[in-house]
Amino acid sequence: MAKKLLIVESPAKSRTISKYLGKEFQVEATMGHIIDLPKSRLGVDTDNDFEPQYVVIPEKQKIVTALKRKAASADEIFLAADPDREGEAICWHLNNMLKKKGRVIHRVLFNEITKASIKKAVENPGEIDLNKFNAQQTRRIVDRLVGYKVSPLLWEKVKRGLSAGRVQTVALRIICEREKKIRAFKEEEYWSITGHFLTEKGEEIVAKLGRVNGKKVRSGNAKSSFTVGSEEQAADILSKLKAGEYTVSSLEKKEKKRRPLPPFITSKLQQEASRVLGFSVKKTMAMAQRLYEGKDVGQQGLVGLITYMRTDSTRISAQALDEARAFISETMGEDMIPARANVFAAKSGAQDAHEAIRPTMVHLPPDKLKKHLSRDELALYTLIWKRFVASQMIPAILHETNITISSGVYDFIASGTTLVQQGFTKVYNSGIAKDKLLPVVSENEKVQEKKLVPEQNFTTPPARFTEATLVKELETNGIGRPSTYASIISVIQNREYAEQHEKKFHPTPLGELVNDILIKAFPDIFEVSYTAELENQLDSIGQGDMDWQTLLNLFYHQFSDELKTATNTIVNVKRDGIATDEKCSKCNAPMVIKVGRYGLFMACTNYPDCKSTRDLDNVAEEDQTEETCPKCGKALVLKSGRYGKYFQCNDYPECDYRKSKKNGEVKEVDRNCPKCGKALVERKGRYGVFVSCSGYPECQYIENAKKKELNIPCPKCKDGKVVQRRTRKGKAFYGCSSYPDCDYISWTRPGSEKKTDSKEKAEKTAPPESD
Repeated sequence: MAKKLLIVESPAKSRTISKYLGKEFQVEATMGHIIDLPKSRLGVDTDNDFEPQYVVIPEKQKIVTALKRKAASADEIFLAADPDREGEAICWHLNNMLKKKGRVIHRVLFNEITKASIKKAVENPGEIDLNKFNAQQTRRIVDRLVGYKVSPLLWEKVKRGLSAGRVQTVALRIICEREKKIRAFKEEEYWSITGHFLTEKGEEIVAKLGRVNGKKVRSGNAKSSFTVGSEEQAADILSKLKAGEYTVSSLEKKEKKRRPLPPFITSKLQQEASRVLGFSVKKTMAMAQRLYEGKDVGQQGLVGLITYMRTDSTRISAQALDEARAFISETMGEDMIPARANVFAAKSGAQDAHEAIRPTMVHLPPDKLKKHLSRDELALYTLIWKRFVASQMIPAILHETNITISSGVYDFIASGTTLVQQGFTKVYNSGIAKDKLLPVVSENEKVQEKKLVPEQNFTTPPARFTEATLVKELETNGIGRPSTYASIISVIQNREYAEQHEKKFHPTPLGELVNDILIKAFPDIFEVSYTAELENQLDSIGQGDMDWQTLLNLFYHQFSDELKTATNTIVNVKRDGIATDEKCSKCNAPMVIKVGRYGLFMACTNYPDCKSTRDLDNVAEEDQTEETCPKCGKALVLKSGRYGKYFQCNDYPECDYRKSKKNGEVKEVDRNCPKCGKALVERKGRYGVFVSCSGYPECQYIENAKKKELNIPCPKCKDGKVVQRRTRKGKAFYGCSSYPDCDYISWTRPGSEKKTDSKEKAEKTAPPESD
């Protein structure tokens, strides 16, 4: 029987490590944290030096019992949770739970799950890092104090089920403040002028008007000393240019070196995976976790393919550097590696004990793993592998040429770039554009104007955040840490404070309301710079430079003062609503904003005598349409909702008619409605394309547009044909083309002789989910 017990967090990790350690070790998993603060109460004694009242997580009780039983027969215990604060906390709690006189407990650390790394860690065990644990414990207590003391205020004053969080609220604030800037933005007109010129050899140069009288001409949102602000001004400049002669007034050539980027840290991996692969932050971390914990790669069996994926350090071990340089030299030539290994500066506050994210075996390029990884795993591994290999290659060298073509006070500028040394771009091209070649000209050469093209432009509002740019903004502002970015993004969406449209974050009306209330009530606690400073102080605790209880005392003193004020000053939206300037269309009483089951709405203050309500969206003059409601005959208005623009009856809620704006752009499908005989049309809805009756809303016949006719007579009615449809979750089933007149349904294709197991037979008894 094994006399040594090694404990990790996940079963996948334990399977890989078991293979390396043999029968001498038993490897078990905790399935994450096993001990935490209680869910049902605050669990922190604020009057007794913030003593946390830890409990076993109820659903982990069986795991705890099993670990205690297995520890009883072990001579030595090795705690091998992840090498970060959360991992240290898991190990600290395990140590407290399993320690007894005479039992030896070690802490082992490794950044990669390979045979050599695991054996080295077990042979050189250490002790639990109390500073790192205290940093985690302090963060947990601060987050608990904020969440458990602020959220009930929102329940009481706004709506039950809402939540506030130390970091989530600041992330929401960043999204809301960007939205306010977008709404306040006033576009400015500017014009650009592009010149097409012919050299003496007849070759064309395309150049933009860049300077007037030595002043830079505006292009884009950046302020410049000269703006072509109107069509009239552009026409005036064109008339002067038409009469001019053009000369190459300057010719600049310079060499530029582009050095490779460092290997990935967590935030940069999340950003690049979003930009290049279209992955969400959550998906990126899930794929990276699988690659880290171990994949079966054939003859080598289970092996961890990348180093630990939660890191803010760009450091690379000496061994990994040597292996990378040897690989590049062998496969691409010795001239592709620099004389000395590339070393990258660590960012301020980085936990340099970790390495950057890199492949554990550089000699396993992506093409050797195609058979062993899923498409998404392979895509992410390829990104990590290429970035790491490129980081140890020579720079790329570019030749940049700038040609200035002048006519009096007007200077047109053309730029060209040629890549003369591939360097690291042979493996990983990061933002280096393709060659843009310019004709060969000489200074003072005369060129002929071929045509001048004016173009109207407008400045653009600030862009809404994507997941990648939100992570970058959080990182830039010092909000959160590598292990928290994914959860921050999930929480603000799960709480319905923000949602993504076309991969861009929009705050919901509820999110904006909660944000406004919390920012007014807690001006410091939810301030961006305060949150960033608190993160830095947590880092200081982790490095042993600050006492954890000192930080909690400082924080709680300020927080409790703001909490007392907030209790008395937060508006009671539940009871009173939020005042507006609008009057009720029925009784002329003031209207207020209230929070309901489905979000914010306008309600009459004369309730219950007047029950007038409407959507929060204000109906602007330009949103009135000439269309009339087919249900009641009143006017339709154009509104914006979660899923885009739609038409709604102006008499809502008395009349509940609404339709998608896109429903007006319908496409006939050459069939008639089996229910009423009118033409069927293809529309686009929340779940994609569907077919419905053109007589809607009188006839509400609907079918899935993606159905596939099989040219098999319906076994039930004999008149219709069997069609393949899909449930909302994507599962295929078979029905009759004459539905709803014929309700034939089958999970298996009619005529198929395939035998079904008991599970499939059982499934046949349940009808498919409706589309």
